[in-house]
Amino acid sequence: MADILTPALGESVSEASIAKWTKKVGDAVKKDEVLVELETDKVSLEVVAPADGVLAAINAAEGDTVVPGTVLGSVSEGASAPAAAPAAAAAPAAAPAASGGASIEIAVPTMGESVAEGSIGTWLKKSGDTVAKDELLVEIETDKVAVEVSAPAAGVLTIAADNGSTVTPGQVIGSISASGAAAAAPAAAPIAAAPANTGSAQAPASAHLSPAVQRVVSENNLNPASLSATGPKGNITKADAIAAIGAAAPSGPAAAAAPAAPRADQPREERVKMTRLRQTIARRLKESQNTAAQLTTFNEVDMTNVMALRAQYKEVFEKRHGVKLGFMSFFTKAVVQALHEIPAVNAEIDGTDIIYKNHYDIGVAVGTDKGLVVPVLRDADTLSLAGIEKGIGALGKAARDGALTMDQMQGGTFTITNGGTYGSLMSTPILNAPQSGILGMHNIVQRPMAINGEVKIRPMMYLALSYDHRIVDGKEAVTFLVRIKELLEDPARALLDL
Repeated sequence: MADILTPALGESVSEASIAKWTKKVGDAVKKDEVLVELETDKVSLEVVAPADGVLAAINAAEGDTVVPGTVLGSVSEGASAPAAAPAAAAAPAAAPAASGGASIEIAVPTMGESVAEGSIGTWLKKSGDTVAKDELLVEIETDKVAVEVSAPAAGVLTIAADNGSTVTPGQVIGSISASGAAAAAPAAAPIAAAPANTGSAQAPASAHLSPAVQRVVSENNLNPASLSATGPKGNITKADAIAAIGAAAPSGPAAAAAPAAPRADQPREERVKMTRLRQTIARRLKESQNTAAQLTTFNEVDMTNVMALRAQYKEVFEKRHGVKLGFMSFFTKAVVQALHEIPAVNAEIDGTDIIYKNHYDIGVAVGTDKGLVVPVLRDADTLSLAGIEKGIGALGKAARDGALTMDQMQGGTFTITNGGTYGSLMSTPILNAPQSGILGMHNIVQRPMAINGEVKIRPMMYLALSYDHRIVDGKEAVTFLVRIKELLEDPARALLDL
């Protein structure tokens, strides 16, 4: 008899509640099969079977509160052997087909530190399809990143986990019958040859398109065979598909009539399950609104001097440091100096305590195809302009590639978000809890300004500071934003520490 124990729940988490049992007493279970889901105030955890056998007892019902080490139930080891016998007896019938070679398992890869589960996206192949080695088969979505799973070998695919299923690292989601490829391919070739001509773009598309790309292709009536593939392992990325839309647009009168055909068959509504990342974003933003007393104050900054400084030194800067000089480094420097002077904006509330941070880890909001993520630039106060640009560039690339680690996404003390890259003129950003401040940058627009009694055209940007009014007073918020304005309009002040 093997006990099913509540695992360690993480630092500072002392209890959890039973969310759902996936098996009933008397059901046969396999080792490492998910039996019960636990929920804490931080994360959800899955508890797996400690051995093969039968679920003999359930000691904690759904909704019960448990602590680490609690015995949730037990598995009677070895009792599943008789139940497996009929399956074993039936196995010889299938054995001849597989006897020609081994079957290679397709396992869920590691999805990042502290990421315990993911969801199967859309399989790009069906069971029985022939696949090539390294061909993209499916995307697994987590609340942080999307992980691509490719074929470990050439052969015939067997799918063991359906679309939308919850999976854990190491779980087998399918297999490749290497021997079946050789036998199945010649037999399938004569049958497949005829439909290949009638199916034109659809057949090659499925081999290289992720669900997001496939949607762009189908909505814009693109031919996947004509798209250039710049993604890893020769896969077509969403950027490739979007670029092809622009290239195909000026194709003449025929192109203007083309959209009418897909619209006739297009449903008026489409229901799509939210990705785990989108669910996490939605939950955290709403929690932030419900918890903090959020208020936004605005100002505007004349970008003339920063733009002139950047134009003067950008070529020398890039040659010297190997990175382009952007505006984010100037804003980050100004924010860090303002945080030094107004420590309440670099603090957070924990119960009835205020935690003042003496380190300056700046979160940088990055928009990706999967959603908004906020990687953290550590110890920004110790970095030069070049160090800031390199750090932000590396974090942005990791975010777009889905390669961010949990450590890179936690522990920020203040956040900067730049809606200006998308053309935003003004916005009220939402706090990235538990932080007490977030700065919104916006589009730079040439506007007439009164300068020393004269009207002049200046490049102006609106700044927005959203802050938690429970900890930051209005005077502190306005002073903080004015300080950033001063440092940007006269960059020499930052160099002279004025």
